[in-house]
Amino acid sequence: MSGVKGVIIAAPSSGSGKTLLTLGLARHWARSGIAVGAAKIGPDYIDSGYLSAASGRPCVNLDLWAMRPSTFAGAVADAGGEAGLVVCEGVMGLFDGASGGKGSTADVAALTGWPVILVLDARAQGASVAAIVQGFDRHRPDVPLAGVVFNRVAGETHAAVLIEATAAAAPHVACLGWIPRRPDLALPERHLGLVQSVERPDLGGFLDRAADVVAEQIDHERLLGLARPWPHARSDNATRPLAPLGQTIAVAKDAAFSFRYPVVVEGWRAAGATLKTFSPLADEAPPADCDAVYLCGGYPELHVGRLAANATFRTGLRAAAGRGAFVFGECGGYMALGEGLVDAQGHRHAMAALLPVETSFAAPKLRLGYRRAVAATDSTLGPKGTAFRGHEFHYAQVVHEGPGEALFHCTDSKGRDLGAAGRVRGAVAGSFIHLIDRDDHGG
Repeated sequence: MSGVKGVIIAAPSSGSGKTLLTLGLARHWARSGIAVGAAKIGPDYIDSGYLSAASGRPCVNLDLWAMRPSTFAGAVADAGGEAGLVVCEGVMGLFDGASGGKGSTADVAALTGWPVILVLDARAQGASVAAIVQGFDRHRPDVPLAGVVFNRVAGETHAAVLIEATAAAAPHVACLGWIPRRPDLALPERHLGLVQSVERPDLGGFLDRAADVVAEQIDHERLLGLARPWPHARSDNATRPLAPLGQTIAVAKDAAFSFRYPVVVEGWRAAGATLKTFSPLADEAPPADCDAVYLCGGYPELHVGRLAANATFRTGLRAAAGRGAFVFGECGGYMALGEGLVDAQGHRHAMAALLPVETSFAAPKLRLGYRRAVAATDSTLGPKGTAFRGHEFHYAQVVHEGPGEALFHCTDSKGRDLGAAGRVRGAVAGSFIHLIDRDDHGG
């Protein structure tokens, strides 16, 4: 039985170099004429943006904790597309997932049968890497460890030590090459992760350098031959995890509002909705014919002065809400729908004032984790009691939230009660939760 072929790039921990290798492979194969799709395991927007640019195709997130089996299978089919081949970047370390279990890169590998290529940061190691490879190979027999790539290698002599030790300890694990230490291959970071791909004017050059390294240093043909099919991906691509917010949905899209899951927005399109984009940063209002507005997450805090000064954008949001369009904000979008946002320097900026929430970055504090969100009231998202799965990831502090009705009641991945989240006021709703899928299985 045929299916979507894939290979998974994983690592013992974040920062090992799996993003660099995945980007280099996707770019090299794409520019060599090999049709390849990209996927990212777990809740992530920023790495996905880089992978989309590298492969030339929308990167699809795969999430076993947040997605129902049918949604997951449809996402795999979407990632493969006409190419039928997916290079998939793991999340954190190979065996790291939700705090309540499930959702790790290893879980995805075990389900799909896609082989794992382990990226090891070898800058302060020699023959000891053999024990790491051997341990990862034996830890879960259902996870197919097929190969290893060494990153940040000092040179040929260092590489020879690494390869010889690994070949002796795990002879069935292919040593597929090594990547030298090169400052020009570093990926700049900020809070929430990497600097977004859309903010890098040198993106094309960087991706080509990553592809050149793969072409020169990695046995990419052998690696391609390791890809294996998962036959259970759905044959059609109409993944519909969330019901459309409306018939014509205005979707915010720019450097301040860029955190959208393709599986969600393309699911709306597949369900018959028309999507129209607009840019709050360019002071654009939502199109006048929309009956819903999706203000997704992103980095409004980095552009808060411009957003506060963009009267056309804010007036347009209020006009949409005034005519009864459903206006929905997630995380950064939720902050923009609030009354005000205090920047890192302590300056307050007026926002759209459509929801009773005030947020601040003056004393940032990380909020991170998977969330099960149950609708606390009726809305366009669904009737009271409708359950969703998603995640929360931000540094904003809530100065005040309310009065008014809460949008969700939330628990974390272990089922611990986190209380109310978000607010609803008429046709406007929002929260810090990024929704990924409906939850039909409870718990």
